[in-house]
Amino acid sequence: MKQMSLNIKNFAFPVLIVALLASCGEPRKAGEKEGSISIDGSSTVYPVTEAVAEEYTAAYPRVRVTVGESGTGGGFKKFSRGEIDINDASRAIKQSEIDQCTANNISFVELLIAYDGMAIVVNPANDWASDITVAELKKLWEPAAQGVVTRWNQVRSDWPDRPIQLYGAGTASGTFDYFTEAIMGEAKQCRGDYTASEDDNVLVQGVASDEGALGFFGLAYFENNKDKLKLLAVDDEDPSNGEGAILPTLETVKNKTYTPLSRPLFIYVNSKAAEKEVVQDFVTFYLDNTSMLASEVGYIPLADNETAEVKAKWSTFISTLQPVK
Repeated sequence: MKQMSLNIKNFAFPVLIVALLASCGEPRKAGEKEGSISIDGSSTVYPVTEAVAEEYTAAYPRVRVTVGESGTGGGFKKFSRGEIDINDASRAIKQSEIDQCTANNISFVELLIAYDGMAIVVNPANDWASDITVAELKKLWEPAAQGVVTRWNQVRSDWPDRPIQLYGAGTASGTFDYFTEAIMGEAKQCRGDYTASEDDNVLVQGVASDEGALGFFGLAYFENNKDKLKLLAVDDEDPSNGEGAILPTLETVKNKTYTPLSRPLFIYVNSKAAEKEVVQDFVTFYLDNTSMLASEVGYIPLADNETAEVKAKWSTFISTLQPVK
């Protein structure tokens, strides 16, 4: 009886060990990547970053990549406090944001990832407008227009005498900063009586459901919703260009004939976060694949020489860091 009891114990012990190991999941394979990466920032850059993140996590399922879209300005606030690893930005970082990073001992690298055209859109039922000038956009959106320019015929006399409703990026958005600087000549100079949102999908829905609407947001969001919207050509009225009103397309943004509403897009990588091998690998993967994925989601990819320069910049940057697991 004692012998039988001993045999049962000897058998039960290894079974217990196997069960415990099984409950912990499969062991990590040699060389398999794991970790977490936090990203936030521009809603304009969000689609391409999300696409990269999906491709990366499909290849490396033990890596968790979270991507938010609180706007370029909102993202830089988190970035300057060290709360996120990477910030998506639809404009270059401001000096005040650099100062905040410095105050919190945050260093970083700026990486150009693509170009984008800003789309001026109206409802598909709008049968009177097919183009608009920069001067008309300024007349419509400048601070002095608030409560004053409220009807279509006030913008162009042969447009109908009917109300115009405006939709645009929120004040924390890089899109807002870029639009106001390009059209008004100074960032953040804008009327305040319009429907604002950091979420471009909200703006798409607003214009798509309002026959008297006009709005602005990134070209990629128009490309993804072109069945719901009508795109306006923009005339910069510069005689030296000699082009007239130009529709934003991959080609006109790339060859810089769509002015002044074409812009560069960036990611900013925290230096401390970049010491982690998984972050280094993710950013390298991003730069290797961004041209293909940028085109798929409606952005304008970098030229080959620009891509090579950005990759060289990233390689030089990480060579100065001490990698950690």
